[in-house]
Amino acid sequence: MSNLGPFIWGIADQLRGDYKPHEYGDVILPMTILRRLDCVLEDHREDLAGLVRAFADKPELLSAQVKRKTGLSFYNTTPWTLQTLLGDPAGLEANFKQYIDGFSDNLDVFERFKFGDQIARMAEKDLLFIIIEKFARVDLHPNKVPNAEMGDLYEYLIRTFNESTNESPGEYFTPRDAIRLMVDLIFAGDDDALSVPGTVRSIYDPTAGTGGMLSIAEEHLIGSPEHPGLNPDAQLRMYGQERNDQSYAVCKSDLLIKGHDPSNIQLGDTLADDRFPGQTFDYCLSNPPYGDDWKKSQAAVIAELKELGEASRFSVGAKEPKKNTPAVSDGQMLFLRHLIAKMRPKNKGGGRAAIVMNGSPLFNGAAESGPSNIRRWVLEADLVDAIIALPNDMFYNTGITTYIWVLDNNKPADRQGKVQLIDATNFYVKMRKKLGDKGRELSEDNRRQILEIYSAYEESDYCKILPVEEFGYWTITVERPQRDQDGQIVTTSRGKPVADSNLRDTEKVPFTYAGNTDGIGGYEATADAYMRSEVLPYVDDAWIDKKKTKIGYEILFSRYFYSYTPPRSIHEIDAELREVATELLTLLKEVGA
Repeated sequence: MSNLGPFIWGIADQLRGDYKPHEYGDVILPMTILRRLDCVLEDHREDLAGLVRAFADKPELLSAQVKRKTGLSFYNTTPWTLQTLLGDPAGLEANFKQYIDGFSDNLDVFERFKFGDQIARMAEKDLLFIIIEKFARVDLHPNKVPNAEMGDLYEYLIRTFNESTNESPGEYFTPRDAIRLMVDLIFAGDDDALSVPGTVRSIYDPTAGTGGMLSIAEEHLIGSPEHPGLNPDAQLRMYGQERNDQSYAVCKSDLLIKGHDPSNIQLGDTLADDRFPGQTFDYCLSNPPYGDDWKKSQAAVIAELKELGEASRFSVGAKEPKKNTPAVSDGQMLFLRHLIAKMRPKNKGGGRAAIVMNGSPLFNGAAESGPSNIRRWVLEADLVDAIIALPNDMFYNTGITTYIWVLDNNKPADRQGKVQLIDATNFYVKMRKKLGDKGRELSEDNRRQILEIYSAYEESDYCKILPVEEFGYWTITVERPQRDQDGQIVTTSRGKPVADSNLRDTEKVPFTYAGNTDGIGGYEATADAYMRSEVLPYVDDAWIDKKKTKIGYEILFSRYFYSYTPPRSIHEIDAELREVATELLTLLKEVGA
């Protein structure tokens, strides 16, 4: 960014006046992508020209021959480059449109920006030649600007232009330090398999944004000139879906340049329309939007649940759709359930996933509500491997604490039936300058420490290992009898006391209360023990209406890391007050003098 930042703002200076600041991205983003493509194509101009002549009327063969000859997954059928376009100023607009239209059909990124409208607008404002000339001068070839740096540039541009429109930049991408930790965690434990030459793995992101998670995962495994990977001879097949047109365009063009199959990046609403139906993957990553309602997707989600039942990617076994889904105001847990459906089945080797969410999915919703049922299903299926609490101020669009959930449907024996909680809230370094709400970041040492805690799998001040049953509870309804005017208990015709709704109470009874180790199966004994100890000593006529008992699950993360700090003694406080009073009297005397 130190080299490309001034160039970008030089372009913005040219647009100022004819474009408003929030519109700069409509030109700069697609032009940056185009110049990147232009630089990559430059290495193969002669080969491409020959192939275009030979297969002009056979586009399906042309794509295959281009891939075989050049390794590229895209091409352009025109002779133009940004540089040669400048040689015909009079025909610039028409030639430039021809150049854009000449890209292979799989490169649909410019239509997502509605770039044709911008070309006409720049031509009308006498900006087209100036902008093309400036971009033609900058070298964005991968040999000059590595993929990681290019990804940073894309994200910098999107963040900057979104801030000028008061949009949330964090909706479209995740900070790279957080991504690197997520990638470290999902690859942990698979190092042996990933060291075998020729290993093939797949990775999927249902909220792909600009593709940062996919790119960093590839860098971690395959490596780059700046970062050696785990296995340079491996293959990582990347898949993603994104609903935002601009982010999709950036993601798809980036993967095309790297030679990946462009059909693996799809545009659309993941919740309403899964573009990879029936497919599963070795690894899954996601940063779904926090607190983002899923009202637009609701009809499709409910329809899928009704049509497919337990075969739906959102089903948790409950019969009513509303008991399978969270409140419409927040769709994070739907993405959690979708991600689990996309993990490769255990009988095919299993899959791992990492999803970052705020604190709400840990505990929101009462017993047998949609959120609680989702937690119950995920925990009872033993899919939660670990949950890591990240520092505050880690993300661009929120300062609250966020959590990485690590999921695994094929846990090692020593991790089965347990959940590892890691408190990493104090593992960070302060940034010299905040970016949006992001004022803290994970250094390489911080990530290494967290990964060591995860791998060591030993309890400490930062790590708790708990059985799944620890998070379950019963909500019991405690009734008390009515009394008539004479103080006598009112009974039914069968002699049973009538409950007084005004005296009704509910209590949460943990599965593990009184040492219960039978989980749900120990309800009767545990509930009776709770009544004898916690209720009957105070109201001896109470009873449980067992028909109203409900099962819930919640993960009260901070409970397990709470450290009691005793208050200071009264003598210590008194001494401090005396000291302050003495200082005040001294100051008053000095003023009076």
